[in-house]
Amino acid sequence: MSDTTLDGVAGTAAGSVAVVHIVRGEVDHGAQTTHGRPGAAFTAPALDLDRLVWPRSEPGPAFQVPVAEIVDLLVETGEALRADRAGLLAEALERMVRVSPLPAQVLERAYAVLWRSFRRPNLYAQIDHELGGTDVLDGWREVGLPDDRTAAVRAFPPRLVHIIAGNAPGVAAMSVVRGALTKGVNLLKLPSNDLFTATAILRTMAAVAPGHPVVRSFSAVYWRGGDETVESVLFRPQFFDKLVAWGGEATIRGALRYVGPGFELVSFDPKTSISLIGREAFESPETLARAAEAGAADATFFNQQACVASRFQFVEGSRDDADRYAALLCERLGVAREFSSADGPRVAAGLREEIDVLRSLAPEYRVWGGYDGRGLVIRSPEPVDFHPDGKIVDVVPVADLSEAVGHAGVATQTVGVYPPTRKAELRDALACAGVQRVVSLGGAGGMPPGLSHDGFYPLQRLMRWVNDE
Repeated sequence: MSDTTLDGVAGTAAGSVAVVHIVRGEVDHGAQTTHGRPGAAFTAPALDLDRLVWPRSEPGPAFQVPVAEIVDLLVETGEALRADRAGLLAEALERMVRVSPLPAQVLERAYAVLWRSFRRPNLYAQIDHELGGTDVLDGWREVGLPDDRTAAVRAFPPRLVHIIAGNAPGVAAMSVVRGALTKGVNLLKLPSNDLFTATAILRTMAAVAPGHPVVRSFSAVYWRGGDETVESVLFRPQFFDKLVAWGGEATIRGALRYVGPGFELVSFDPKTSISLIGREAFESPETLARAAEAGAADATFFNQQACVASRFQFVEGSRDDADRYAALLCERLGVAREFSSADGPRVAAGLREEIDVLRSLAPEYRVWGGYDGRGLVIRSPEPVDFHPDGKIVDVVPVADLSEAVGHAGVATQTVGVYPPTRKAELRDALACAGVQRVVSLGGAGGMPPGLSHDGFYPLQRLMRWVNDE
């Protein structure tokens, strides 16, 4: 069965970007089909759905590979990514720049640190903190039961299909690492806004250890999201145990159509993040500057395309206090950082119209900055009813930070708090509201390996847990 084409005709469109597929660890050199739209077309090999599934009648290639060997392979892959002697990452980056909403300099810096996800301490932190050690991956762990009984449990390798997000290249690296550590078989669906990172990583791994069982356990291909001719065939319990889905509401709701007995959804839901700035920020010009810099760092992470990026910031103080903070914050939004650029996307026309209305409502509302993508801050008495995006932040004054907790919910992923000493008084209430992560302001970007992600431990959730009683 072939994938959907732009015009129904297989082939390579002139001037289009070529997308590589990986099937069971090898580059797919099959006939090309065209996707996308005029002016933004790309080609990719036609899909052979039979080659994208592993029969349950036999174990996956890496089911019995020792964890230590897998970790060694991942570490070597990380070093190979860091050196990029074959130019695979450079090739992927050159193609990514043509299709990604992120600026070239942000992509360059993100690619330059992909290897960090493959460091040995990071890998063992995930295994030890999420699974309690390697023994349950390599075999059966004996556990004591009441009444002096014993049993054994094993984290058995799963069969996973991943719908990965393309808002940050690190998602692809994270998915490959987690898939490898499970020892399972993995089908990665490439997102239209990152068609190259996952395959560059997998090609690098294949170059490190050609034909290795872990290498043969991965496929990475593109199809149009929601294409029932593909998904209705693949998303079945006879082929896969779990659907690991990242993305927006439409992606998650589309995935839910296929969930049923024997086929589970592991969802990294769409999230937003906020910041809480305590009155301590106004103790001196220096503390205010530190708070504004930390708030800007959180707001501009991947130019506000990542879930951890702060969009609403609640300031404990008067309206004048909030204005002082907002003015400094706006200045700092236009500063380039490791994972953000000075110039972000220009504000869309529809959003400009809404903000222009707010400008006319001074002094209840105030607006700093312009529409050129270098950052814009709104100070409002209540959170605005639209989604700030593209380096736009809404600053809301509150009498006490406890009031801001009422604006957090199950869709709030990360809350940055200034100063860090205020976290302890707020974290239980934030957790009760549905928040998954509380950090010191300025520390929203990146997640330490081995901690929970979106409210659960991914490795633990990805495994198939089997008892011997």
